[in-house]
Order: sequence, then structure tokens, then C-alpha cells
Amino acid sequence: MSKNQYSVGILMLIAGIVILFGKLGVFSFIGSVFWPLFVLIPGILLHVLFFGRIFPAVVLIPGGMLSTYALLFFYCNAFGWNQLQYLWPFFIFGVAVGLYEYYMFNYSRQRRIQVAAFVLAGITAACFGFMLLWSWGIYLVALVLIAAGAWIVFGRRLKWAKW
Repeated sequence: MSKNQYSVGILMLIAGIVILFGKLGVFSFIGSVFWPLFVLIPGILLHVLFFGRIFPAVVLIPGGMLSTYALLFFYCNAFGWNQLQYLWPFFIFGVAVGLYEYYMFNYSRQRRIQVAAFVLAGITAACFGFMLLWSWGIYLVALVLIAAGAWIVFGRRLKWAKW
């Protein structure tokens, strides 16, 4: 058998395996589960290029944003995209992470960038708190009403028993 026939046979074997995996849904499964890697890899690459002293510190802003968003996308892929109705403030947090990284590793260390990062992190915390209060707030109101009613009913009785 010549080398040319051997090469053609290997190519046909690989093509058949790729077609078989494609028909079995292997590639669509991998693509649907690991697509956030296409967001995470550029974020990590920007960090590597900065720490390799190839790019300036300003690339840490999109690098931090992309890395944060990729982690959010992985979480939503694993636990369902309906979780994004509660986790949307982390899009603001991604900008805060990028700005804070820029502040930490920039040579000039401008205070206003740190303040902007902390303000955005505070806005994220406030939005996340409002989301929890809005979605779980009715349970909090119910617990407060139960506690107040129990105190009114049983608390006064305990005070009269002490006298």
C-alpha cells in the first residue's frame, strides 16, 4: 500500500467519525455547554497579555468584564437561564471588576477609578438587594407579620404572668 492510499484512508476514517459524532449530537452538546469559553478565553488572554508586559493596563477593563460575564454564563448554563432574572446586576459588577483591576495594576493608581469601581459595586449590591427584596419581599413581610402577631398574642400574656 502506498503512502497516498494510507493518507486517504486515514482522512476517510476521520471524516466518517466526525460525521457520526455530528449526527449523534456530540458537537451540538459540546457547543451548547461550553460556548462561554468563547467569552472566557479572550478575557484570560487579555490578562495574560498584560502580565506578559505586551499590552498596557487598560486591557484589564475588558478582560475583567469578559471573565466575569463568562462565569455568569457558565452558571446560567448549569442552573438555567431563568436565574438571570435575579443575577442581571452582575453585568454591572463586571464593569466594576474591570475598573478595579485597572486601578490595582495601573502605575498611576488614580483614585477616581477606584471610587468608580466601588460605586459600581455598590450599585450592583443595591440592585441585587432590591431584586431579592422584590422577589422574596412578600415572604419577609409575611414573617414580620407573623412575628408581630405572635408577640402581640403571646408577649403580653407573658408580661401579665410576671406581675
